[in-house]
Amino acid sequence: MEFRHYSVLLKETVEQLAVRPDGIYVDGTLGGGGHAFEVCRRLSEKGHLYGFDQDAAAIEAAGNRLLAYGSRVTLIRSNYSRMREELKARGVCRADGILLDLGVSSYQLDEAERGFTYREDAPLDMRMDQRQEKTAADIVNGYSEQELYRVLRDFGEERFAKNIAKHIVNTREKRPIRTTGELVEIIKAAIPLKIRMQKGHPAKQTFQAIRIELNQELDVLKDSLDDMIDLLNPGGRICIITFHSLEDRIVKNTFRRNENPCTCPSHFPVCVCGKISKGRVVTRKPMVPTDRELEENSRSKSAKLRVFERT
Repeated sequence: MEFRHYSVLLKETVEQLAVRPDGIYVDGTLGGGGHAFEVCRRLSEKGHLYGFDQDAAAIEAAGNRLLAYGSRVTLIRSNYSRMREELKARGVCRADGILLDLGVSSYQLDEAERGFTYREDAPLDMRMDQRQEKTAADIVNGYSEQELYRVLRDFGEERFAKNIAKHIVNTREKRPIRTTGELVEIIKAAIPLKIRMQKGHPAKQTFQAIRIELNQELDVLKDSLDDMIDLLNPGGRICIITFHSLEDRIVKNTFRRNENPCTCPSHFPVCVCGKISKGRVVTRKPMVPTDRELEENSRSKSAKLRVFERT
C-alpha cells in the first residue's frame, strides 16, 4: 500500500515555523513528508532539514518525496526522543525550528496488518516501530485486569474501562485474544447497547489507549519537550500538532512552564529562585483546522497546533 498521510494544519504549521532559508529544521515525525516538503521548499542551498520517523515505510515514502532536495535532507529512522543524540552525532547542536505531528498516519490506519484500525480484522500489532518486539497482543493478553483498567481509563478516557478490562480478562482465560476483530467484539459486549448507539465506534478509545501504552507516546512527549526547546536557536520555534486532550495538556503545560519557570511563592515581592524564561508561548489558544480542511479530511477534527518561540 502507498504510504499516505494527510498533512494536518500544513499551511498554519509552516507559516508558524517562519522558515529561514539558511536555517536548520527538524521534523520529528516525518510521516509521508508533507510538512517536511513545504519546509524544504523554503530552504536555500545552505539550509538543511533533518527528518525523524520510527516507521521504515515512512522513511522510504518521505525519502522519495524529498528526493529533489538531495543533500539538504537527512533522514533518520529513530524516535524523536533521540533527537539531541542523533543530531549531535551529525555535528548539529542547535536548530532554527522543530515540528511534531503526533497523529497516526493514514497509511498506518488503513493498512489492516499494522493492527491500528478497529474497522478490519488483523493481528493485534499497533507498533509504530516494527523493530520493537512487544505488540498490542502482549498488553491485551499479559496485563492484569487492574493494569488494563488503568491504561483504558488514563490513556483512552474510556467511561467503561473497568468493564472492558473485566471482559478482556474473562475472554483470555478461555483463549488468547489475537486479532483486532476479536478485541472489538469484546469491547462491544462490555458497553451497553444504548451507549453504543449514542457515540462513535465503541472501540476507538480502547484502541487509542492500547496504542499509546504500547508506544509510550505520552512519556516520550513529556520527556522530550524540554530538550527540544533547549535545542532551539534564539528566535527558533517549535510547532506541535496534537490530537487528543492528554497530548495537548502536556504541550500546553510544558510551554507555559518554559515561558514562566519561576517557582517562588506568589506572595514573594521579587523572584529569588533564579529560574529564567526560555521563551514565549506564541499561541495562547491552539490553532485548529479550517472548515475547508475538515471537509477534506475528517481525521483532522481533533487537531490542535501550539507554538513556542525561544528567546
